[in-house]
Amino acid sequence: MRFVPFVALAAPVLAQYEAKPPLKPSAKPVEPHSYPPAPSLPGGPPHPPPSGSPSPPADPQKFVTPKELIKLIKLEDLLAGSQQLQTFADEAGGNRAFGSTGHNATTEWLYQTLKKTGYYNVYKQPFVELFTAATTKFTAGGEDVKVDYMTFGPSGDITGNLVKVNNLGCDVLDFPTEVTDQIALISRGTCNFAVKAANAKLAGAAGAAIYNNVPLQALSGTLGAEGDYAPVVGMTQEAGVGLLSQIGNGTVSATLLVDAIRENRTNYNVIAESKQGDHNNVLMLGGHTDSVFAGPGINDDGSGTIGTLVTALALTKFKPKNAVRLGFWGAEEFGKLGSFHYMKTINGTLSGDATEVAKLRAYLNFDMIASPNYVLGIYDGDGSAFNFSGAAGSDTIEKDFEDFYNERGIPHVPALFTLRSDYAAFLENGIPSGGLFTGAEVLKTDEEARLFGGDAGQPLDPCYHQACDTLVNLAHDAYLLNTQSIANSVARYATSFEGIPRQNATLRKRVAEMSRFQARFDDGGHAHHGQTCGAGKHLM
Repeated sequence: MRFVPFVALAAPVLAQYEAKPPLKPSAKPVEPHSYPPAPSLPGGPPHPPPSGSPSPPADPQKFVTPKELIKLIKLEDLLAGSQQLQTFADEAGGNRAFGSTGHNATTEWLYQTLKKTGYYNVYKQPFVELFTAATTKFTAGGEDVKVDYMTFGPSGDITGNLVKVNNLGCDVLDFPTEVTDQIALISRGTCNFAVKAANAKLAGAAGAAIYNNVPLQALSGTLGAEGDYAPVVGMTQEAGVGLLSQIGNGTVSATLLVDAIRENRTNYNVIAESKQGDHNNVLMLGGHTDSVFAGPGINDDGSGTIGTLVTALALTKFKPKNAVRLGFWGAEEFGKLGSFHYMKTINGTLSGDATEVAKLRAYLNFDMIASPNYVLGIYDGDGSAFNFSGAAGSDTIEKDFEDFYNERGIPHVPALFTLRSDYAAFLENGIPSGGLFTGAEVLKTDEEARLFGGDAGQPLDPCYHQACDTLVNLAHDAYLLNTQSIANSVARYATSFEGIPRQNATLRKRVAEMSRFQARFDDGGHAHHGQTCGAGKHLM
């Protein structure tokens, strides 16, 4: 999804904060100390019995408060959980992509960990989706060029000349006749990748490479669905411009290899709800559990997964007045599939007036909360920054997050709801929503560097969607602070939904229609936060 840059704050606001560099993450593994043993790979059956005797139901008598819950959030617990996810990825070939052994182990471990507390009713929700990924290799003029796969694209092993495509490849007439049986070089822009790849095939090209139209950013994307495409990859703007220069000086021979996997995979959401609390007034929070195929996803979204889990385990020491429900979503990287499957399951159809949907008073989403070159972002629930608000009550959620940071003298910036992360399924049902993020591939601005430290002109997460998104790709200070902020909001809404009105069916329908209208104007880009990775990939 397209990453909308953060709003730069005015100079007087910037001046009131002392900028400090983020803490450097430690590469030293942390021993897990509060979790049950990890399951053997692959993950077990959808509803495995707990090992040994069942744990007695947790029945705490002390009501939760923000202060007491925050005190239980410890960095060592966060890092222990992240270490466990890293282990799952390492044992599964380097990733936790949906339906893989690494992802199955992740969901099984979450299920067993929560079940063991006795505090939650827990289940695993299976669903089947098409998985597509590939290994790629591209050379031009005898030199390797880094490229990324466009999901749903076909396999191919091609040798041919690079041919520049006129305009943007959005019309088959843009492709010159000499592209037949060769490799088309196309600029990103205007139309989506599927159109470019389909036109390349129609024009007779054996393969295609699309280069970015913004600097210093890799181009991974999706064709959106199966179709009749030429094998296609994405590359940086710098690589594309360099190849255009070579073409201008003469013939450039190239090779393109795409070795694609295309298979239906069973995937799981893990859902847990506190046994105590009012089950007609439910707070839900969550994040996605899958990584991209390229890497282990320890920040994206291992950080949101573990931040949610550590908060959930701390909550077991207390009694909530309102029930708390957890959603650990699968297949987010392929288009928020798990969260939408869940909402359709409990609702029947989106924007309906099902009783179960009406019980959800608020949803909090956490996707990438420990980026190494971070900003502290809060979704713009009241629409004051981007002129698009969530359902009534989303403004309260935003303000409560803001108050947490303001009370500590810590800066923060707003982020746009672009419906490109798991909160989309909830906004499209008129449920008040909010959340936190720390950024992905978008470059940090000078203003953001003044606010948060770190390096201006560099990605907020330089390892976003890459193999290096490992344990060392976490900002420990942001990780701890944001999880404490999660705990603060969870304790608040587990006690009261003051300021968050109950949505009736008419209001839910109206908000859902507004959300879909907004989505029509989103180009589908995947520039995380401004938006998270939930579109899975760029569409155009």
